[in-house]
Amino acid sequence: MFKEARFKMSEERLHDLKEELVYLQTVREKEVAQQIKEARSFGDLTENSEYDEAKTEQGKLYSKIAEIKNLIENAEIVKASEKTDIVGMGSKVTVLDIEFDEQVTYEIVGSQEADPIQNRISDDSPFGKGLMEHKKGDTIEIEAPAGILKFKILNII
Repeated sequence: MFKEARFKMSEERLHDLKEELVYLQTVREKEVAQQIKEARSFGDLTENSEYDEAKTEQGKLYSKIAEIKNLIENAEIVKASEKTDIVGMGSKVTVLDIEFDEQVTYEIVGSQEADPIQNRISDDSPFGKGLMEHKKGDTIEIEAPAGILKFKILNII
């Protein structure tokens, strides 16, 4: 039997998705319906670019609604690890990039909350997987397209 994919996320992320879904199904859906109504009033639909654009927008909206519903229905709520001696979900980990002698702090999050620019990395990413279950002082090696990267775990919050 086919198993539906699960999406790891925090309670906060699930709440945000539910709010976005309500907005899209109420406010945004009415706006798009109004655009279609106005475009229809312009006459011949075969040569009506406003109507075509409004229908395209409606398709995008329904696609986004379906995507968010799928995320909500298949959400797997993960609690932040309360341990500070081992890297887990929700941990903030300060690492030393051994090659470049640079310190960076990352937060381990579910794939739905990953944002590398904000140093929020997914537990499913190669780097996230490499950090999981390690302790302060451990040196880890991550296989990357550029080769093997080495990091030392300096702190876990």
